[in-house]
Amino acid sequence: MSFSQIGVVGLGIMGAGIVEVFARAGYQVVGVAESAPAVEAGKANLAKSLSRAMAKGKLSQEQSNEITARVSFGEDFGLLANSDLVIEAAPEILALKTDIFSKLDSAVKPTGILATNTSSLSVTDIANATKRPEKVIGMHFFNPAPVQKFVEVISTAHSDTAVVTQIVDLGNSLGKHLAQISDQPGFIVNKLLLRYLNHAVQILDSGQATKEQMDAAMRELSGYPMGPCELLDLIGIDTCVEILKTIHADTRLEIDEPAVGMVQLVSAGNKGRKSGSGFYDYSEKLDVPTDSNDEVKNQVHNDLLIAYLGDCIAMEATGYATKADIDFGMKLGCGLPKGPFEVIESIGLENVRAAQAELAERSGVSAYQPLPL
Repeated sequence: MSFSQIGVVGLGIMGAGIVEVFARAGYQVVGVAESAPAVEAGKANLAKSLSRAMAKGKLSQEQSNEITARVSFGEDFGLLANSDLVIEAAPEILALKTDIFSKLDSAVKPTGILATNTSSLSVTDIANATKRPEKVIGMHFFNPAPVQKFVEVISTAHSDTAVVTQIVDLGNSLGKHLAQISDQPGFIVNKLLLRYLNHAVQILDSGQATKEQMDAAMRELSGYPMGPCELLDLIGIDTCVEILKTIHADTRLEIDEPAVGMVQLVSAGNKGRKSGSGFYDYSEKLDVPTDSNDEVKNQVHNDLLIAYLGDCIAMEATGYATKADIDFGMKLGCGLPKGPFEVIESIGLENVRAAQAELAERSGVSAYQPLPL
């Protein structure tokens, strides 16, 4: 199947980024949003991204004009009728997404593939809102989509294998690294990332460390671009709580239940950078978090790292994802300097397992125990 027209529904930062990805790759793209202001915002998001690329010398004015010329915008789902693929990039609200897919099912030609950019919701539930569940798939881009190279392709029990192959081939044509996985809450990256972030707030709630100590620990000792509390503020604490709820509903594990500190911040309206405050106050410029208590930083770093590495080992052991996909996902999707299995190789698997057992015994959390050999 050749893809001559791509549709995108939802023109926020992510949706506009997906529009740009396909237009840059030479595809004709139709962007649709629910209102005239939302359409104008989508146009502005695309123009702003292209302007940044030109300012950095990565695009010429002529190339920017060519990309813009490949894109058309509107409010009517009928504009998507002849699209070979439509990608939904609406907010992470299941009822909203199922409503959109029901409308797409009626608007888009029968041969058209429908994809959701959901980061954690059930692709199966979304597919069931259509009469073509075999042509529905997850295609999870990471933000900013034009820059991030990792894409999760999520199939359901209904997905036609030919559709999956077509989407993988299409993703490869975009120069992306694709991980082909099945439908589970959180997929690869968010399941691993959100459990790590939740663990950090559980430590904060217990009083074992301050947010500054945790953030400094992960920056300084693992070379992460941000500490966990900084990253929660950037993503949006409310968004993280909702993803964790989805994961917890599936696993029923205590470690996946949203930490009290996050829930309380959201209840108070402190959602992170977008609301002006979260774990940190963004009313004025912040310095990078630092702390001189090396003993606490070392302990917190080791606990967070070992629990995270154990989760990665368990994910690979179940056959859900390969070591390579997990490593690529965490490096490309999260900007981490090393993939978890690269870290495990440097530490030694037996050392990781011994540290897991020690953490489980000290914390009383059985989920931290190493897998039986």
